[in-house]
Order: sequence, then C-alpha cells, then structure tokens
Amino acid sequence: MIHLKSEREIGKMRRSGLAVWQAHQIARRMVKPGVTTAAIDAEIEAYFEKLGGEPLFKNYPHHNRGKPRFPAVTCMSVNEEVVHGIPNNRPLKEGDILSLDTGVRINGWCGDAAVTYAVGEIDPDVQKLLDVTKGTLDMAFELMHTKSKWSQIAREMAEYVSDNGFSTVECFVGHGIGRQMHEDPQVPNFLGRALRGTGDFRIEPGLVIAVEPMVNMGTKRVKMLKDHWTQVTADGRPSAHFEHTIAVTDDGPQQLTVAPQPSEEKLLVV
Repeated sequence: MIHLKSEREIGKMRRSGLAVWQAHQIARRMVKPGVTTAAIDAEIEAYFEKLGGEPLFKNYPHHNRGKPRFPAVTCMSVNEEVVHGIPNNRPLKEGDILSLDTGVRINGWCGDAAVTYAVGEIDPDVQKLLDVTKGTLDMAFELMHTKSKWSQIAREMAEYVSDNGFSTVECFVGHGIGRQMHEDPQVPNFLGRALRGTGDFRIEPGLVIAVEPMVNMGTKRVKMLKDHWTQVTADGRPSAHFEHTIAVTDDGPQQLTVAPQPSEEKLLVV
C-alpha cells in the first residue's frame, strides 16, 4: 500500500535528501586515480555520524539471517559492477567509473541517491553511457510533471535507453521511500508485466519515490559475486547508475537529493 506524504513530511525528507547530496559532494571531491572506495566510504560515514544520521545501508538487512549484512554506508560499484559493490582498498584507476549509492535517515525520514562518477579521463563510449543513464533519470523527472501514470514514464525511459544502443537492467528497480528506505510502490525503469497490471500507480501529490535507472553497455543480464552482494554485468561490460529521491507536491515534482536553494542553507550541516 502506497503511503502518501504530507507537505510537512516531505519537508522533513528534504533534510535527509540534503545530507545525501552533501555525501555526494564529499565523494565528488575525493574520486580520482589512486583513491580507494574504502577511504571515500569512511569519509561519508564520518559525515553521517556528525549529523546524527542513521546510515541506511550499513548492516542491511537487519532481519534476514540467510544473507550477510552489508558492511558499509555506501555501495561502491566499479566498471562492470552494477549495484551493491562493497567498498575496498583497491585504488581507483584512470578510466574507471564508480557508481556510488548511499542513503541516510535523519529524524525518522530517509533520503537515497546514486551517481556514477568518472575517474579521470574515460572513454567516449563510456561517457555516453553515463550521459544516457543520467539523461534517463532527468527525463523521468520531467515526465512526472505531465504524465498521470508511472507506466507511461517507464516506457519512455526504456525506449530512450534502447534508442541509444544500451540496455536497461530489469532485475533491480526503484522504490517508494519515507520512514523506511524501501516502501511501496516498486518503481521499474521499463514497462514490464507489473506495470501492465496492478503494479502501476498514479503520479499524485504526496507520492515520494526513489527513481534509479541502471543501464548496461551490453546485455541487461547480471550475476551476483561470491560476496553475496556485488552484482556485475554478465558480459563484463560497464554499467552506470543514477538515482534521486523525488516527491510530488501540490506545486509539482521536486527532487529531494539535489543542491540546496539559498533559503535552505540553514538545513545544511557541513
């Protein structure tokens, strides 16, 4: 069941969204050849701790004994790693791409966002992959201003990816978000069986979702590594991932995980 948020609740989620945006600014400054993903993760963990925030990823899932808990506050997925990569002490190299996903709960409300960063100079075809993936997310946000159902948006997202010669990952989707990181509805980036049936939902005030297209250069198929977390492309080709937490308000859709407006500076802790 989808829980629509009040304007006041969305305002509280903006605080968490700003914290996630700031975590990505820490990463943006640090990402360069020779730096480790473990070092970036440690800086973001220290920042969340300074805020008194609760990292959403560390020790997730809390109640599933069949899977090891995730050991870090960020997912760090390099090159062919799609999602859920574990930070480590292997230095980043010139030409790598790093998909960094993180989230935090502040005062009971969650924010979640992902960015794929270029490490130094990257190949033009890989840059196109990043541009198209980010473009897919940007397009989804713009379409939320005019479309009434998510299925209409998901169809256009997948067509845009395909038209550019890439493939949409279909085994991972976005999600509703609020007091919990994962809430209803599921938010696919493609028009699958779920959106043709009861899984479709309206774009209406109070809806808050994490929209997160994952796009592969080659096959859409992925496989899990032996660490039980890291998902890689089945053909070893690069993958990109961008995500924003987006709220639909009476004034239209708003991205909650973007830079602060001048009036919001007081909400930002640096």
